[in-house]
Amino acid sequence: MTDTAARQTEPVPGVLDGLLDSSELSVAGMTCASCVARVERALKKVDGVADATVNLATERASVTYQPGLVDVERLSAAVKDAGYDVIAVSGAGAGSDAADAAAAAEREARTLEMSRLRRDLMVAMAFTVPLFLMEMGAMLIAPFGEWLHHVVPVTTRNLIMFALATVVQFGPGMRFYRTGWPALVRRSPDMNSLVLIGTSAAYGYSVVATFLPGILPAGAAHVYFEASAVIVTLVLLGRYFEARAKGRTGDAIRALMELRPETATVVRDGAAVVVDVADIRVGDLVRVKPGERLAVDGVVAAGSSFVDESMITGEPVPVGKEPGAEVVGGTINSTGSLDYRVTRVGNDTVLAQIVALVQAAQGAKLPIQALVDKVVAYFVPAVLVVAALTFVAWLVFGPEGTFGLAIVNTVAVLIIACPCAMGLATPTSVMVGTGKAAELGVLFRNGAALQAVGGADVVALDKTGTITEGHPTLTDVRLAGATASLGLDRDTLLGLVAAVEARSEHPIAGAIVAAAGPQREHEATDFEAVPGHGVSGTVGEWRVHAGSARFMRQVGAHLDDDTVKEAGDLSTAGKGVIHVAIAPAASLTEAPRLVATLAIADPVKEDSIEAVAALKALGVEVAMVTGDDARTANAVARQVGIDTVLAEVLPGAKAEAVASLQAEGKRVVFVGDGINDAPALAQADVGMAIGSGTDVAIEAADVVMMSGDLMGVPNAVSLSRATIRNIKQNLFWAFAYNVVLIPVAAGVLYPALGWLLSPMIAAAAMGLSSVFVVSNALRLRFYRARRSSGANVDRSARLAGATV
Repeated sequence: MTDTAARQTEPVPGVLDGLLDSSELSVAGMTCASCVARVERALKKVDGVADATVNLATERASVTYQPGLVDVERLSAAVKDAGYDVIAVSGAGAGSDAADAAAAAEREARTLEMSRLRRDLMVAMAFTVPLFLMEMGAMLIAPFGEWLHHVVPVTTRNLIMFALATVVQFGPGMRFYRTGWPALVRRSPDMNSLVLIGTSAAYGYSVVATFLPGILPAGAAHVYFEASAVIVTLVLLGRYFEARAKGRTGDAIRALMELRPETATVVRDGAAVVVDVADIRVGDLVRVKPGERLAVDGVVAAGSSFVDESMITGEPVPVGKEPGAEVVGGTINSTGSLDYRVTRVGNDTVLAQIVALVQAAQGAKLPIQALVDKVVAYFVPAVLVVAALTFVAWLVFGPEGTFGLAIVNTVAVLIIACPCAMGLATPTSVMVGTGKAAELGVLFRNGAALQAVGGADVVALDKTGTITEGHPTLTDVRLAGATASLGLDRDTLLGLVAAVEARSEHPIAGAIVAAAGPQREHEATDFEAVPGHGVSGTVGEWRVHAGSARFMRQVGAHLDDDTVKEAGDLSTAGKGVIHVAIAPAASLTEAPRLVATLAIADPVKEDSIEAVAALKALGVEVAMVTGDDARTANAVARQVGIDTVLAEVLPGAKAEAVASLQAEGKRVVFVGDGINDAPALAQADVGMAIGSGTDVAIEAADVVMMSGDLMGVPNAVSLSRATIRNIKQNLFWAFAYNVVLIPVAAGVLYPALGWLLSPMIAAAAMGLSSVFVVSNALRLRFYRARRSSGANVDRSARLAGATV
């Protein structure tokens, strides 16, 4: 694993042995990347805090700390001292019901903030529109300007505009003073500070021009009330749209959390009663009717049905459930009625673990964010310096009587600067990308994995349980000519062999017994086993022998040339071969006659061929790392289209095999079952574990695929690339916007082209930049899962020989 990924995946030293705790604080009032940096600094200054990261998109602060030195109250106090509010706290130091309480508090706070934003916006618009028409309408429409000049004298008009602008400045605009001024006092200005300075400058200058024009230079007594009011209104409009768009970035998490029903039917003392989900306990018997959603995890005790698990695994086909089968809370019972015994409740359920994993990934910072953090640390102070230089430059080098223009252009510089877009560029894309991945059954455990997966050069796949089903299956039954002459058909013969193999403990025996099913009507007697060779037994009127070619020779059965060639072909295909010979049990002299050749193999998963083809289409090399013998490994590799095979690798040496690929300068993603392959998962740049749908806590992996569908791998690679591409687009826009427009706002184009940027246009552009970044991130919601069209064409041909 890379150093970066390791830091993201491995817990901070001390967490496992109880030395450190971690909590999440929902923080209100953050508006830009400067706010994020300020909250992080405030938390890290608290004695006992090991680390703190803040996410602007999720509006959460994740803090790791020593519980003996600091508690959540001190953390909350530090955030409040920095000028922000703490809505709720969840995590180790916050109590058992903190997660639900925090989620409810966040929803309430965001709803309230949206309501306040909407109210302030409506008030601002109500007073700004007539102000704008009075000033700009008169300038743009000459007849209207002449009429207004005759009806309302300039002095009266200025007083009316003063009254309208004052309501906007100290009504809806007061939010900028409440947060921007304390930030200025602390010498850590933010976006609110820039808006505060810019609008106050325009408003204050206009007040002086209205009431004390004599103290201004000759010809400089112009008013810019409309500029201050329009700036406040447009900034509020941008924040309102931004808040609405940010609300949609968390749709995936909210959808997951809403999967759990509020109530469930529990059978107690023989009676079915409806109880709150919070009151369900481990061991309770829950009854689910057709169409109902399962409340918690458990094991089916009675009934049979098909359960739609698509919201958990991403698999669209309902899964059959019989007594003994595991079921997951949040899934939907499709047809029959089920009674199941509860095994996990609360935060222990699969759904709760999925939500926790996605939230952790959404709150994480990607390595690409480091550049943004460095820029943001100096951004606002740099803007203030540029604004001051702009004012001085216009006074010194501008034409005569440009004092007013110096003010206007300085205000434009302050308003056009937008650290908001910088702060939102990465986290919004991460939120939407990881949420979309969760919908597809792919869970990223950290942000570093999300970035690293897309840059993979090689995807190394374990064979057993990853490419293949992980258990032996009877794939071929080749009947010999003697079968019909003895009066046996295929099903009867399988029943005879299964009766003997049922006494054996070999895994291959289990595959034959499973394939025979109900055909095994008799029990074998006189059972004998020759380790490594075969088994014999008496079933009814027949003495049955099953085993290798050597075993056939030992019992006296003859193998003709066609049978030997057939067995060789099956072996080359990576299948285990078993010959079957029988003789009448009553005869002590008649030699057994060959009646069938059986082939056993670990079948390739239905989607493995598609997944390999899709990875190759993405330009990723695919390799197989397995402990199986080279012949079997190469046979499976040919079947699925893998070119690079590392076979006969012991479990402990799989990590060395991954390291050998890395030594070639390749970035390696290893895909395994997350248990036997733990060393290789940890060694790889990114470890991806195939989950079972009920086991999501695979600690060695960076990415967990909830279903056994290997198509999750190319989906993860493709979605990672789409997310990183989206982040780069956002960052380009955020940086290019500021790099290009700040000089324009300062007036660098005026000497050559005579162009100046109105503060009102600057305010609109600033608001649109944040909305653009969030809206661009939301495009990831429309990502479609990859399917390899080419793989479907030849899959049936490749699997044709793998059916019974």
